[in-house]
Amino acid sequence: MAKDWELRITRAGEQPRKNRRRTIGRYEVFHDGVKVVGLSGAMAETKGPGDNKTAGNNRCVEAGTYGLFTQDGEKYVTIGYTANVNPAALKRPGLLLLPTGKRVGILIHPGRGFLSSIGCINPASKLGGADNDIDFIDSRKRVIAIIDDLKAFLGSAFPASNGKKIPNASVVIQ
Repeated sequence: MAKDWELRITRAGEQPRKNRRRTIGRYEVFHDGVKVVGLSGAMAETKGPGDNKTAGNNRCVEAGTYGLFTQDGEKYVTIGYTANVNPAALKRPGLLLLPTGKRVGILIHPGRGFLSSIGCINPASKLGGADNDIDFIDSRKRVIAIIDDLKAFLGSAFPASNGKKIPNASVVIQ
């Protein structure tokens, strides 16, 4: 029976490009405290420091532990996302973090280019320098792999619809 599923994000610093900045780090998935081989990579967020007290501040979320929910939005969903890999095609795969204070819509979703976020989290293969872009198709595959792993790990406990809390699942940002 499934117990605890965890996505750990360890922030490593910031990368500037022209007039933009992104926070970079690494992510790893754990099942009951054991690292899952193959479910890890780089993570990009908007600039720091983290702030959950001010709505719409274009900063990353504060370090901490967040619950995970299936996303039910106009652009991103957890269940029923498009198979189309065009970055403009809707609805793209995503997961929702809560509670995030006064911040709303903080998602784990595919990124592209330097960063696709005003507060969200974009998985990537590697971001060695500010000139490294996030590849959308790779980022999309990583989000889907995270969702698929959650579904497999939780089995019938995984929600059957969007907009629901995912039990025994959390994101830890350090």
